[in-house]
Amino acid sequence: MGYGLAAKLASGGIVASSPITKATAEEYLAMDRAAEFRSEFLDGEIVAMSGGSMRHARLAGSLFGQFYLALQGTECEAFTSDFRVRSSQMYVYPDVVVVCGKPVLADERQDILVNPRVIVEVLSPSTEHYDRGLKFQNYRTIATLRDYILVAQDQVRIEQYSRAQANTWTLREYQNASETLLIESIGISVPIARIYDRIEFPSE
Repeated sequence: MGYGLAAKLASGGIVASSPITKATAEEYLAMDRAAEFRSEFLDGEIVAMSGGSMRHARLAGSLFGQFYLALQGTECEAFTSDFRVRSSQMYVYPDVVVVCGKPVLADERQDILVNPRVIVEVLSPSTEHYDRGLKFQNYRTIATLRDYILVAQDQVRIEQYSRAQANTWTLREYQNASETLLIESIGISVPIARIYDRIEFPSE
């Protein structure tokens, strides 16, 4: 187990379903493409990811559905978490990813996207620190990325990080179901109430 991610596991930053394995990017891709269960790759270390809750699945499905409908007839297209995304040091499976124009793919296998415009992650207790920290840090190295959106599953809360001039990022928070998520980089707006439709929050 590599020390870097091992320390983050110990501190609650990442939860894996099996031990972390050291590998090259080529070794990771060969393993992941043949594996029954998906893994992510960060700076030489493979993290086998665990499954999500029903709320997580509903939110990810709702987000994809709303994006898919809103983007019909435009140059942009939404994809589910089955599509791998590459940054400078990692390969990951975002919950929802949007690409505009022609998708740029890393190789002839056509299963690695390198030019996402928008990335959405549904937060889980086991991965929240990872999504906010190392993953966002690496996502910011993707030149085409304009919006990184974090969606809470235990309450109505969406955090939208948008790239501004001089490579700065601005944050807008949504905490009311009556609001509308506005994503100017892809020209759509989605009512928050539709995103959280059928979501039952845990009782206090």
